[in-house]
Amino acid sequence: MKERMEEKRFSEMSEFELRTEIGRLNEKAKKAEQLGRTNEFAVYERRMLMAQAYLLNPEDFQPGATYSILDGDETFQISYMNGRFAWGYRNNQTSLEAVPISLLGKKIN
Repeated sequence: MKERMEEKRFSEMSEFELRTEIGRLNEKAKKAEQLGRTNEFAVYERRMLMAQAYLLNPEDFQPGATYSILDGDETFQISYMNGRFAWGYRNNQTSLEAVPISLLGKKIN
């Protein structure tokens, strides 16, 4: 049986519910990692990133600007925004991709 918060979309959750869900997902991710379940761990990590994106304001991210990416030494230049996703180019690549805004760090330019 699903827990109550899983029935709601992240967009429908309050800040408190989002933070609670992030904590719950973090605990599940830690447990999956300890048990060596890498695929399950990756799913929880992605869901945490999505929930964290709903705690941020998309208007704080500007198309044309370049940001650091939190999970490494990469950069991401935003082409356009679509909801909680920034569409653009990682490390000046030529293939367009989308990343949740929670993955973006400091603005570089």
